[in-house]
Parts: sequence; structure tokens; C-alpha cells
Amino acid sequence: MSLNVASFSGGSLLLAWQLKDKHVLIVGGGDVASGRIESVLVADARITLISPSAGLHPLTKKFIAQSSRITHHDRVFAGPADLDSVDMVLTAIDDVAKSREICALCRERRIPVNVADIPPSCDFYFGSQIRSGPLQIMISTNGQGPKLANIIMRKIEEALPEHAGEAVEKVGQLRSKLRERAPGVGGELGKRRMRWMVDVCNAWDIDDLATLDEEMMLRLLDDGWEKNKVPKPVELGSGKKKHASGSHLPSASSLQGSLLPTALGFLTGVAATTALVWAHVAYVRR
Repeated sequence: MSLNVASFSGGSLLLAWQLKDKHVLIVGGGDVASGRIESVLVADARITLISPSAGLHPLTKKFIAQSSRITHHDRVFAGPADLDSVDMVLTAIDDVAKSREICALCRERRIPVNVADIPPSCDFYFGSQIRSGPLQIMISTNGQGPKLANIIMRKIEEALPEHAGEAVEKVGQLRSKLRERAPGVGGELGKRRMRWMVDVCNAWDIDDLATLDEEMMLRLLDDGWEKNKVPKPVELGSGKKKHASGSHLPSASSLQGSLLPTALGFLTGVAATTALVWAHVAYVRR
């Protein structure tokens, strides 16, 4: 396959930005701002919200009332002092001139800023997102087609296995237990850990990974990691356990030619705009 480096342009660097305990300033309290608040709260950030109470969206009011991580100032943006000790700024107001002023102040201070509906004033974009527990998938059109991103997101969401988020969470727990049993960073041990986790995620389907409990994880480590092999789910008593809903879901392997191939094919087609897909793919890329 020939490499056409000249085609490498027009995109963004998609990242999972860690905002835990960071200070995010949001200017505005309307419909768009409520969506920004939700996204930032999920990331465990601290929020300062500047907006007159008269303009608050009902959802924004609920966020303020229910979250201790939001400090609300009932006023308009007052100037440079409002940017002190801020790690990120999001504006969602109708005043274009004021939005550009805030953007300029942020750029002077090298504070990442997003100005709603003004792409040239954005250091980053908010894409359409799918979230199921720790699993997050982002679709970005780089500000060119937000509605189309939403349509694509819905199609991917419909194709994902029902318990994908649970599977990611359980794999994360298994990985933590493995690190406790075989601590260390890098080197041959680190490579072996990574290979073993990759083998587990490839050998077990999504539904089986979602059924992992404390006992099964310990057995998987004892009978698998310690013996340098990957036991099959049936060997550990998985047997496609029923989920909380009580329904007995078919395995991904039983859906060949149906759901899983469709999902994988579609995800491959939009890989350039997807931030995080299957748990086992995430481990392969580490």
C-alpha cells in the first residue's frame, strides 16, 4: 500500500483529556452551556459558572443545585481577573464580540478555550459522544457537520453490544489486579502483562468479559496468568451468565455475519473520528 503523506491534513488530534480536579470556567448558562457542564462533570473537574440567573437553562439550574463541584456567579464575565487559576475556558453566550474578547484573553494566557459556534476561536471541539461507564466514543467533524456527527453516533451506538461498557469496566478491574500481582513498569514483565491482557480480550467475547466477577478474576489470574495461558470462559464457570436484566444474551461469536461484523465494519469506516472503541482494541494500542 502506497503512503500518501500529503493527505495527512484537515483533522484534529483526538484525545481523552484528563480534567480530574482541574478548574474549568464556563461562561453562559443556556442550553449549550448545560451540555458543556455535563461533559465537564463527567470528567471530575471543578467548575466556575458565570451567568446571570435569569438566563439559566432548567438543566443548568439542576446541575448547580445538585453538584458541589460547581460555583455559580450571578453576573456577566467581568474581565481578566475571572481567568485567574483557570485551566480551561468554555464560552456559550450569544454575544459574539464578548466571546472573541474572552478568546483573545485566553490565548494571551495560553489557556485552552472553546467558543461555541465560532470554530476559528476554538482550540478544541466537542464531538458527539457515546458513553457507557468507562467506555467513551467520540465522533468529530472538526466543526463542519455537528448534526451529521450526531447521526453517525446513533448508528454506532445501535451497533455496539449491549454490555460493552460493563466489559470495559471488568477488564479494567482485571488489569488492576494483574498489576498488583505482577507490579512494575516496562521491561519484559510489562510486555508479558500487555500480551496476556490482549490475549484475554481477544479470546473472551464482550458478553463473557461483562460477567467477570471477583472469584472469576482470581481464578483467571491463578489458572491463566500464573500458567502463562488463557483459560476459556467455560473453564471458569462463565457459561454466559445472565445479566441483571435477566435476559440470556447470545455471545458475540454466535452473531457472526450479523451484529458484530456490522459493528466492526462500521467502526473501521469511521476510525479517523472515533476516540475510543472496544476494550481489547484499546489494549492492543497500548
